[in-house]
Amino acid sequence: MLLINDDIELCLAAGAAGVHLGQSDTSLVQARRTLGPDAIIGITCHNRDELVVKAEQEGASYIALGRFFPSETKPDAPAANLNDLRRVRQLTTLPIVAIGGVTADNGGALLDLGADMLAVIHYLFAKPDVKKRAEALAQLFA
Repeated sequence: MLLINDDIELCLAAGAAGVHLGQSDTSLVQARRTLGPDAIIGITCHNRDELVVKAEQEGASYIALGRFFPSETKPDAPAANLNDLRRVRQLTTLPIVAIGGVTADNGGALLDLGADMLAVIHYLFAKPDVKKRAEALAQLFA
């Protein structure tokens, strides 16, 4: 399944399953109107309860929370902590993606506290052993 980051037009052109939106991107309502009821549309909520509630009300397919750990990819992204994840898990039934400095060593704690998915860039691609790192991440879901 392919999700496109921040670009509804590219999502349509590529025939992707959906799009992930940041808070400064196209609105979730507009994305849903453009992509239709079956598209997967996720939105970043950082660690803010009001954004989680809004995402749920506007029909998000999932939410993303974080940055949980120091991030090489987005070092200035708003921080979230494990208590934020625990609190948001009680607030919503939407699937939660945990993002920000995620590795095979810390991803298990995020899953244990209620994350359904992990978004990973730097840990996976910063070193030449991508396959080994991907397998280590996959084991967290086994």
